[in-house]
Amino acid sequence: MENVLMQWSIICYSLIFLEELKVQAERKRFIILKTAVGLFAVALLCRLFYLQVVKGDEYLAMSTQRFTTSIVDKAPRGEILDRNGKALVSNRVGYSLQIQKTDMSNDDLNDMLLKLLKILEESGTAYYDTLPLSADGHDFVFQDDNMDGSTEDEKSTWFKERKNSLNEGMTADEVFDYYTEKVYKLKNGYTDEEKRKIIGVRYEADLRGGFTLTSPFVLAEDIDINVVTKIKERQREFAGVLITNDYIRNYDKGTLAAHILGRIGKMNAQEYASLKGKGYGYNDIVGKQGIEKIAEEYLHGTDGTKNVEQNVNGNIVKLAEDVDPVPGNYVMLTIDSDLQAVAEESLARNIAKIRESGGSVSDRKGADANAGAVVVLDVKNGNVLAMASYPTYDPANFNKDYQKLSTDKDKPMWNRALGGTYTPGSTFKPLTAIAALETGAINPSEIIECKGVYTFYSGYQPRCWIWTEQHRTHGPLNVSGAIENSCNYFFYEAGRRTGIDKIDEYAAKFGLGEFTGIELSDEVKGNAASPAVKEKAGKTKDEKTWYGGDTLQAAIGQSYNSFTPIQLASYIATIANGGTRYKTNIIQSVRSSVDGSIIKETQPTVLETIKMSSSTIKAVKEGMKRVVEEGSASSIFEGYPIAIGGKTGTAQIGSKVSNNALFVAFAPFDDPEIAVAVVIEHGFRGANSGYVAKDIFDEYFKLNTTVESDRYSINQMLP
Repeated sequence: MENVLMQWSIICYSLIFLEELKVQAERKRFIILKTAVGLFAVALLCRLFYLQVVKGDEYLAMSTQRFTTSIVDKAPRGEILDRNGKALVSNRVGYSLQIQKTDMSNDDLNDMLLKLLKILEESGTAYYDTLPLSADGHDFVFQDDNMDGSTEDEKSTWFKERKNSLNEGMTADEVFDYYTEKVYKLKNGYTDEEKRKIIGVRYEADLRGGFTLTSPFVLAEDIDINVVTKIKERQREFAGVLITNDYIRNYDKGTLAAHILGRIGKMNAQEYASLKGKGYGYNDIVGKQGIEKIAEEYLHGTDGTKNVEQNVNGNIVKLAEDVDPVPGNYVMLTIDSDLQAVAEESLARNIAKIRESGGSVSDRKGADANAGAVVVLDVKNGNVLAMASYPTYDPANFNKDYQKLSTDKDKPMWNRALGGTYTPGSTFKPLTAIAALETGAINPSEIIECKGVYTFYSGYQPRCWIWTEQHRTHGPLNVSGAIENSCNYFFYEAGRRTGIDKIDEYAAKFGLGEFTGIELSDEVKGNAASPAVKEKAGKTKDEKTWYGGDTLQAAIGQSYNSFTPIQLASYIATIANGGTRYKTNIIQSVRSSVDGSIIKETQPTVLETIKMSSSTIKAVKEGMKRVVEEGSASSIFEGYPIAIGGKTGTAQIGSKVSNNALFVAFAPFDDPEIAVAVVIEHGFRGANSGYVAKDIFDEYFKLNTTVESDRYSINQMLP
């Protein structure tokens, strides 16, 4: 209204002025001028009418218009719990470092990033940089994601994803120069190491959508408060650098169950392609291995939004209605964290003891013992109660420690319980006994005399271990006695009579050389010795041909037999419960983070029901009981309050290293509850693995027993 009055005042004064001119000017000029002013006044009045009357409502709406900006409110991942509800993985609030778009020049951005990285590196803070170039940019450094000892697949995939700008024939230097000069245009004056750091961060940011206002690039997570302080103190030097509160994955029991729980990380291009339709952003964290990966759909949660309303001038008017995030669901595992802790500690301790007692490596008595695995199963449903692999790693520091872990010759990232395949040695003999008994090749009461040297084949005459070590024989034995004494001679004869086809048939029934069905993705199949396996492995005609001697070696657990610890545990559990082989499970249930209701619950699944006569089961289990009470494991379990069935195994793996040590067992003998399989690489003799099993039984049955005898007496080698 004030504008209108002012405009009318101007018009009035103009008219008065014209009147005065009328007196002094010629009439003709006055008329022309008056007409022009009049036309101007009419046009002005029309415009005012159009703006205030015709378009009044529209412009009023524009003046009060508000714009809404949505900010993602991240949902915490779901927790991972053991069977008793104890937290294995949870979340805590920490600090993340993000970089947002600013109007700084390219050179200023590069300088700022270098200063920022220096602060992070001085504090030992890991940051995201997956550019596969070495620290100086002159070599390729690809991660062996397939854990197969080669990075060629990863290299090929990386180049294919960048086919429009790079080709697989380029050297590391050419890739380095491409990013340095053509993409990020780094000025002169930086060292190669400094250039590599800058382009690494910028490459990673571009993978995640670049430095934007609405979706900043997350450079580092879980940063130390000292880093936060340094950045805050020098805030003027770090334009666009934000410190935010974030949910950080917390491994409540340290390294416990690291190979089971797995790890998380920023998604890659393939993961984003498959998940972007499910509400994921390229900066999101996803499971990379273990339960974190397998249960991703349950653990991820649903992000919320914080909506901010602004007017046309950019001023915040109010906070609009938010959508709260929904945390991921709880995943409950079948493992008992206390039993898991005992399994891991005992495995590590006993490997160290064997190594310390083994003399020199050339003695082949365990000085090179360096790794192993143990699996504990519930024989009544196939659930995993504990599963340990040694050496292990800290999932909380995986990114920080990756280079060291990836070059460690003992492969701490490798889950040996699922991915390691081992010659079973004499732990296979109960299987050969079952196949021979069920096919009628032998009967439970039949006596076979051990003569030390098996002479059935003129061209191949293997010896029983007792003949090799002590130049004597086991004498006459039935099948239970043969298991107790681990008599090779007996099982050469039983295996020859049974034949390799039937041995293979029963091996498959008991899950040896077969997937157990566990939810984790790093399980391998292994294989039972067979003509087909030998033909595939051989190079010459002789190497491909199956001979009678191959059957003899397969019958005592050598030859091409190669099984995982979890397969061995499942096989023993199947013997213990009388012939029901269950799918192994490690996820017990998934529960809602909102109301605790069950979303998914695992039920026992029978994979195979093996029909065996009661006399077969009795004879085999009796032999395994005698192994523990009178045989190779008796010194370990002397006076033990619970009856146990078990079998030691000493598997030959080469002439320059000590043999692998294996022990399989179940307990209690009369009403079995759990089955255990232990493998120690280069553990020298099977009985050495029995100490780990004993510690597990002690914990499971809440016993506190000790053995007074020398735990690592190595006077003789027992299978």
